[in-house]
Amino acid sequence: MAETEITYRDALRQALQDAMRADDTVVVIGEEVGAYGGAYGVTRDLITEFGAGRLIDTPISEPAIVGVAVGAAMTGLRPVAELMYVDFLGLVMDQLANQAAKIRYMFGGQIGVPMVLRTQGGTGRSAGAQHSQSLEGWIMHTPGLRLAMPATAADAYHLLRHSLTLPDPVVFIEHKSLYTRKERVDLDAEPTPWGKAVVRRQGNDLTLVTYSRMVHVALAAAEQLAKQDISVELIDLRTLNPLDMATVIASVERTGRAVVVSEGPLTGGVASELAARIGEECFDYLQAPVIRLAGEDIPIPVSPDLESASIPTAALIVATVRRMLRR
Repeated sequence: MAETEITYRDALRQALQDAMRADDTVVVIGEEVGAYGGAYGVTRDLITEFGAGRLIDTPISEPAIVGVAVGAAMTGLRPVAELMYVDFLGLVMDQLANQAAKIRYMFGGQIGVPMVLRTQGGTGRSAGAQHSQSLEGWIMHTPGLRLAMPATAADAYHLLRHSLTLPDPVVFIEHKSLYTRKERVDLDAEPTPWGKAVVRRQGNDLTLVTYSRMVHVALAAAEQLAKQDISVELIDLRTLNPLDMATVIASVERTGRAVVVSEGPLTGGVASELAARIGEECFDYLQAPVIRLAGEDIPIPVSPDLESASIPTAALIVATVRRMLRR
């Protein structure tokens, strides 16, 4: 396929279509994933090619969706379970954290759970406190669950395709504000290896570490800083389990400073874990403390102005970097 312009949403759809064509054990299970095409349009028209036997509409019961997926994965299928919002993880944590995450270990490797749980999270649509959270910290905290959070259309495609080849359950979190983002990509190009971070921008003065939508916020900040003769290196983690600390460490050892950016809550969140790991593993190279920029420890407001103020912005990143560099 030649390089083409594609949205994040359509890259996900293409990944599902290609995976379902290549492997007839791949099935999609969720609310309105069939004739309706999914709440965010990712499965649009797939039922025309694959039928209702592989695009399975379910009752409005998240525990049933994930429970069925776990059982199907244990008995020979590769299910893709779709949750309309990441906020509904609270309804499925028994099936996900107590069953899917532990079955391969509990059975001594004789049975695995090769399933993907697709869901979306984050702010940007004024969806309110119960539909706008960033709960990746819950998943990152649970051994046995893989976690992918693509920031680009190319990664949306390649990470989802790779997720559907793994023997372990993968939680695949898409940011609701990225679905309509268009990029020129070649989906046939050699993908970045699974679990490997990418340096999205090279720099010498400071390292920015982030993932998902915050990659684009950080890139905007880096461009503003470049106009002020400040050179930052931007690392897109892509997956949080596995976590590529080697790329992060190599960068921080060279720049001597690090800012971690996450849309999730500050307290006990992903940013806290990353900052602690950088502090421990790069202690002899750090010229300043590692700074965390993360979401406010509050329920997400429905007001657009308050919602946007509750998470890191490009302006906040710029101000923080300037303060660290005393510029």
